[in-house]
Amino acid sequence: MEERLSLMSSSKWIATVAGIWIQCSVGAYTFSIYSSALKSSQGYDQSTLDTVAVFKDIGSNAGVLAGMLYSAVAVGNNRNSNGNNYCNWGGGPWAVHLAGAIQNFVGYFMMWACVVGLVRRPPVVVMCLFMLLSSHSMTFFTTANMVSGVQNFPHSGGTIVGIMKGFLGISGAIVIQVYDTFWEGKPSIFLLMLALLPTFVTLVLMFFVRIHKSNTANDQKHLNGFTIVALIIAGYLMILIILENIFSLPLWARIFNFVLLLLLLASPLGIAIKAQKDTKKFLETLSLENDPSMENPLAYDELPGGEGQVDADLDDKILSDEEGMNLLQSMCTINFWLLFVAMVCGMGSGVAVVNNLSQIGQSLDYTTMETKNLVSLWSIWNFLGRIGAGYLSDYLLHTRGWARPLLMAITLATMGVGHLVVASGLPGTLYVGSILVGICYGSQWSLMPTISSELFGVRHVGTIFNTIGIASPVGSYIFSVRVIGYIYDEEAKGEDDSCYGTHCFRLSFMIMASVAFLGFLVALTLLFRTKRFYQFVVLKRIKLSLS
Repeated sequence: MEERLSLMSSSKWIATVAGIWIQCSVGAYTFSIYSSALKSSQGYDQSTLDTVAVFKDIGSNAGVLAGMLYSAVAVGNNRNSNGNNYCNWGGGPWAVHLAGAIQNFVGYFMMWACVVGLVRRPPVVVMCLFMLLSSHSMTFFTTANMVSGVQNFPHSGGTIVGIMKGFLGISGAIVIQVYDTFWEGKPSIFLLMLALLPTFVTLVLMFFVRIHKSNTANDQKHLNGFTIVALIIAGYLMILIILENIFSLPLWARIFNFVLLLLLLASPLGIAIKAQKDTKKFLETLSLENDPSMENPLAYDELPGGEGQVDADLDDKILSDEEGMNLLQSMCTINFWLLFVAMVCGMGSGVAVVNNLSQIGQSLDYTTMETKNLVSLWSIWNFLGRIGAGYLSDYLLHTRGWARPLLMAITLATMGVGHLVVASGLPGTLYVGSILVGICYGSQWSLMPTISSELFGVRHVGTIFNTIGIASPVGSYIFSVRVIGYIYDEEAKGEDDSCYGTHCFRLSFMIMASVAFLGFLVALTLLFRTKRFYQFVVLKRIKLSLS
């Protein structure tokens, strides 16, 4: 029994569940919940608040240090007696998690202390530092969980990235449910909860997230199980949000809903146990058979394309070079910068929307409850984009041979439509526009890391995709401060520097719609440049791993 528990706790499926639970605790994209308390307690105007928010975006996206730390402690792993790669207890993904937990606690705890008056009101630059620390922790959690997942499931990169990024996206709605159940109406307590909850969960689970490089044909079936559970949780949260918007639920009902949510969050453990049993049976059966397909690797003429024959020796060199590409080498390619510019347009304008949802809702005369629900629903749309784009891009690539940048281009064009819907200012359009923008924004966070791993290799993907992720705070600063913040302050005429009416944000959203269309054109350029690479290199790599 003890041996079985040891084997179970060290499987890639348990590593995936631990990563999912850590992602769920982060509470991403909840700035609007405590931004009003931060603004009033520190005496900020809208531009100053947006400046602080930009440092949140810088921290949550500039994960180069997280990628470098992961490469240092987790890439150089050992090989156990079964031939599976894993990270020993002396160094591995847990070290990245620990660094994130420390930053998370220090940043959020100090912000809570400032808001409640435990410490003197700090200068804006110090508050920006606290915000940077707290949000920077998210890159450490995500890098450790996501890159470990990609290495554990190499031929299902889009799906596992979508799962990890998706649960991160929905974590805001999950944490808000905890907040509503016990401390609704106390935003300062929400800050303290953000300091304690992710730190505790990470410290408990970080040693379970490890690398186990083994590949079986039935992995996708069980990964789809995680996806289904995630969709059920998202649907359940949406129902709760709608009910809370219509009815005033008593305490016992909120506690009952919270317990049911915990049971749903525990369900991935059952999938992991079932997957581990099936994997063991599959490997035992495989060891008794001599698979002749392993002696005849897939030939190039079996791949989709029609663009002519490709030299096999040349392609082997490409595969080798791509697997070993580091950050500096990738930055010397045009594809890197096309991805970067597309993300400035897509991620930057998306973050600008969620950072200003509270003020947008206020200007359009939404109630505080409606604004809070918008933030929660954003987490769900963000989640659906992340998990949906990851699964759909895998499906289209494996079954149709469609390159992932095609889906990136489609989502960026749809995001532009969402910005135009919000700019119209018609009744209810903020809900519709936030759905479109939220789903398309979330899609970029699944597509960009997966495309990076395919174009530049998995060895240093943690550093590379985190570097491209800097595009998000760059775009956020441009659109949140220089566009939305500036135009809002120019339009504000109230005594409290507030603006009311559709004119407050209309021009800003029209500008962001134009930028999203520019991102669509850049993504199309990346598609045309990489279409042949996907047909003759990426597809071959996937089919060989499955054969």
